[in-house]
Amino acid sequence: MPRSLTEGSIPVGLFKFSLPILCANVLQSLNGSVNSVWVGRGLGEAALTATSNANTVMFLLIGAAFGIALAATILIGQNIGANNLPETKRVVGTSATFFAVISVTMAIAGLLLARPLLIAMSTPADSLPLAVAYMRVIFLALPCLYLYAFVMAVLRGAGDSKTPFYFMLLSVGIDIALNPVFIFGVGPIPRLGIAGSALATFVAQSVSLAALIRHLYRRKHFLCLHKEELRLLRIDWGVVGTLVKKGLPMSGQMLVVSLSAVLMITLVNRFGVDTTAAFGAGLQLWNYIQMPAFAVGMGMSAMAAQNVGARKWQRVTRIARFGVLYSVLLTGSVVLLIELLDTRVFGLFLPADSAALAIASHMNRIVTGSWIFFGISVALFGVVRATGAVMAPLVALTVSLLLVRFPLAEVFLGRYHVDAVWWSFPVSSLLSAIMAFLYYRFGGWRSAHMTVPPAAVSVAESAQP
Repeated sequence: MPRSLTEGSIPVGLFKFSLPILCANVLQSLNGSVNSVWVGRGLGEAALTATSNANTVMFLLIGAAFGIALAATILIGQNIGANNLPETKRVVGTSATFFAVISVTMAIAGLLLARPLLIAMSTPADSLPLAVAYMRVIFLALPCLYLYAFVMAVLRGAGDSKTPFYFMLLSVGIDIALNPVFIFGVGPIPRLGIAGSALATFVAQSVSLAALIRHLYRRKHFLCLHKEELRLLRIDWGVVGTLVKKGLPMSGQMLVVSLSAVLMITLVNRFGVDTTAAFGAGLQLWNYIQMPAFAVGMGMSAMAAQNVGARKWQRVTRIARFGVLYSVLLTGSVVLLIELLDTRVFGLFLPADSAALAIASHMNRIVTGSWIFFGISVALFGVVRATGAVMAPLVALTVSLLLVRFPLAEVFLGRYHVDAVWWSFPVSSLLSAIMAFLYYRFGGWRSAHMTVPPAAVSVAESAQP
């Protein structure tokens, strides 16, 4: 049976539910970092550039899946909170087929378009063949990656965040172990170079997905579809319409964040290699700073969705309060640690005698604390979207990151130089937090709906007793 998130202590339940999500996010980032070390040190700068270009494309594709998977999480959570198991299985069946069809279609398109796409991105000539080889293998892995994300979303919607973490641990362990084996070759296994890194990811995702599905059926998970329920795998366009309608705006949020980063780095590039290197090191650290807020936000969405389905609005309000508190405390702790370590932590990415260290230290004092404000907006929007209100978070992010952060930095660039870029971060993050609070406090998100039309019943089915 599902783990109910509609009963018990909210602070304890939210902490226990969000912690495995945070650990899984950290694992994924560490896995990417370790793989980059193997590629960069073992195969050289051209290979590392190739993976960077290919991973930029994959990040956008994963972002698209993220939004729809999160929509499935919320829809499943609402139905479980309402104790509507038939409707929950209906969502699971259609979503599984939808993810499979979309992932296979994108994989085929990616295999055909990998080279033209990388050329359009101005991938350096010496890195292009490597990037094509890497990307084609990654596209082969895309169906497993998408279905893996879907199954994890289903489990989180059902109140289980531990099982996804355990199998993420398995996937990362396999990936890290196989990377050097496939890249450099061992015994009968030939040296595959950069394609070997992608193949390691493919094998890790496939094995972990198969093991996860086997585990769920052996444990007789209540959402597993059995022989007599395979009809639920047929596409239900009502469910698909809801997933797309609610999922695309959430995917759009990731696109806005990515586009903002690209725009900001174009401004930073004007100040030379040292400033860009400092900003690059900052991006690495900021990725980890944001993880607690994103984990808490995802936990809040799943937890709030079940309580919305159960119509327990007082608990939804308390989830928002404790979620914001956790986000501030966790993000603030990481920010404080980085402030204290300062150049020592930036020294992990920059040479000890680099002029970029002083720039990074100055940037750190201005920018790093702004992620606390950003974490507040992520937490509040985690609750808001649990009802299906997904446009307001997208609008708020678009305004703060694209209509305020970038223009503000560009307008004052001539007068304050690169400091205009640094100060645009706290200003836009504070604005995002204010907009999130105002919408949470006064917006109409409580009356939003995330329902799907009733399932169509065939004449034959309706005639059955």
